[in-house]
Amino acid sequence: MPASESLIERSLLRDDVFRRLRDAIVDGSLEPGEQLRDQELAQRLGVSRTPVREALLRLADVGLVVARPGRSTVVSDLDLETVREARDVVAGLHSVAVRQACERLSAADLDEMRAANERFAAAIRAGDLDAAHRADQDLHGVPLRVAGNRALVAVLEQYTPVLRRAENLRYATAAGLRSVDVHAALIDRCAAGDALQAAVVTYDTWHTLTDDPREA
Repeated sequence: MPASESLIERSLLRDDVFRRLRDAIVDGSLEPGEQLRDQELAQRLGVSRTPVREALLRLADVGLVVARPGRSTVVSDLDLETVREARDVVAGLHSVAVRQACERLSAADLDEMRAANERFAAAIRAGDLDAAHRADQDLHGVPLRVAGNRALVAVLEQYTPVLRRAENLRYATAAGLRSVDVHAALIDRCAAGDALQAAVVTYDTWHTLTDDPREA
């Protein structure tokens, strides 16, 4: 089945290029306003221009780059309206996941969430943004895994990176530590089996990312 294998390889390559460019934008390696030339990016990544062009189109769809047909593609500035839109989607979907998972969370699952929150708190205090993101992802990833809803995961994969850029600003302030308490409240509600309140806390958790994270 060489044709099918070729299609799979192209799909995997396209997704890999997208993730690598997305992560470089989120962590600041590619800065707001920086011009993105598909030929240069292809050379840096060791791929052809086609998957780079496809990745840039996807990045434009989620607001991480601005494509100007016939002119240039640049890394977008942190747009607060885009952040608010992504935040509402991400908050809503995580709330659904928690409601679906709450009664099925085991003691081991809850311990995993508590350990992630401890790592999150330590990373915030140390100013390690990458570690804070990983711990936050691990914590919220437990209900997602238990819920087993692949549609939720697919949509979150698209919109969460937009919020990560805003979180970099928030985590750099004292307000980042407030998320530790909100996480703890979420875990307590899950431990009590209170799916409705756990969903409410989850929604509020993502809305601690204020309208302007620079003013958190």
